[in-house]
Amino acid sequence: MPETVRPILVTADIARMARFYTGLFEAEVVERYPDDGPLFYLGLRVGDSPLGLSADSDVSPGTPGRILLSIEVPDVEAALARVAGLGGDAGSGATDMPWGQRVAHVRDPDGNALNLTQQL
Repeated sequence: MPETVRPILVTADIARMARFYTGLFEAEVVERYPDDGPLFYLGLRVGDSPLGLSADSDVSPGTPGRILLSIEVPDVEAALARVAGLGGDAGSGATDMPWGQRVAHVRDPDGNALNLTQQL
């Protein structure tokens, strides 16, 4: 059965975004459309969750701010150290939250907001 909800990020530079998500989260490419030629859609698997990337040359990077992806990682500090090298913005570091998570607020190369979370 397909996933009920599949977040899809639309980007003008799908290759750059794929490098970011596969490099930071060790996401696995599970789907590509079309099989050959210019890439329109890339389906990723981040842990047990789907994440889609879709190409649209009319989209401009910026600070969208309307959606926040929260992604669980084994080590927030280790992930945070890789963000800038993969083209993202590492923000101001990580914080321990009272509900038992360590959280870092970062942005991907297109400016989409991400929370890197780790259970404490």
